[in-house]
Amino acid sequence: MKNFAIFARQFCVAVALLAAISSPAAQQKPPEPSDDDVIRVNTNLVTVPISVLDRNGRFIPGLTQEQFHLFENGVPQDIAYFDSADKPFTVALLLDISDSTKFKLKEIQDAAIAFTEQLRDEDRVIVVAFDSNVKIVSEVTSDRAALQAAIRRIKTGGGTSLYSAVNVVVSERLNRIRGRKAIVLFTDGVDTTSRHATYEDTLHTAQELDALIYTIQYNTYSDLTASSPNEGFNGAELMTAKGEPLQVAYTRAKRYLNLLAEKSGGRPFFADNVERLRATFARIAQELRQQYSIGFYPKPEAGDDGTRQIKVKVDQTGVVIRTRRSYVFKAPPGQ
Repeated sequence: MKNFAIFARQFCVAVALLAAISSPAAQQKPPEPSDDDVIRVNTNLVTVPISVLDRNGRFIPGLTQEQFHLFENGVPQDIAYFDSADKPFTVALLLDISDSTKFKLKEIQDAAIAFTEQLRDEDRVIVVAFDSNVKIVSEVTSDRAALQAAIRRIKTGGGTSLYSAVNVVVSERLNRIRGRKAIVLFTDGVDTTSRHATYEDTLHTAQELDALIYTIQYNTYSDLTASSPNEGFNGAELMTAKGEPLQVAYTRAKRYLNLLAEKSGGRPFFADNVERLRATFARIAQELRQQYSIGFYPKPEAGDDGTRQIKVKVDQTGVVIRTRRSYVFKAPPGQ
């Protein structure tokens, strides 16, 4: 009888344990970390942002993965990744706040805030301001009030570390964010104080990034030549702090911004006044809402690190396709 009582108690404990293990709460898996908790980067996958327009420049929505065809160096590739145009994206907004923009800071801030307000609620923005230093004004967020407050706190300073700003955003921020992304760069394009990043290096790095770059060159030349000499520029001799004639510096700046946009599949713009700047920001916001993204796994070939040409076709007549034309291939470690 005693043995039976012990057995009964053991049986009851076992039943209770089994019930606990079988309960929905016990079977529930631990919560998956969010995208903000864990950054997933697949260095093998090459993603290609694409805009598909009709002959009048209107975006063509509703295309499917099966309608896209991608070629690398003329060879068809299997599309392993597809994002429709309605997916959210992350934008890095880079604002030149050097002394050359001090005359228009309030208007620049107004236009930048208007740009963030035209994005969708789920789109995220990181704000970076640069003079001689590069400052992360706001980390990635979709909080419009926080973005507005951050942009309003910006103050102008001396020098222009444009190349350093591009390097920081590409190498330290956007390359760790997955999904659709873009850079919107507002500057006069004249670098005067970058120490480690260079013209050539940043162009190469930007070509490796799977993000569009939209450049907006703002006209500060007339302000600089009409003002008294200021830090970074010699107004009397029209020379930069690096000893380069101002006119030459601006020609070089335009070429640099055009190449940044071209190599990434984005577009260059020029704004010679605040009204045009606002319109340009609005146009870029619209384009960012209207882009597809496809991805493929390139086939490594011995000793073939370097630039590869890509071409995209769509099963749709009478369309204009805007995308990048090349990318830099790097073989994964061990291959």
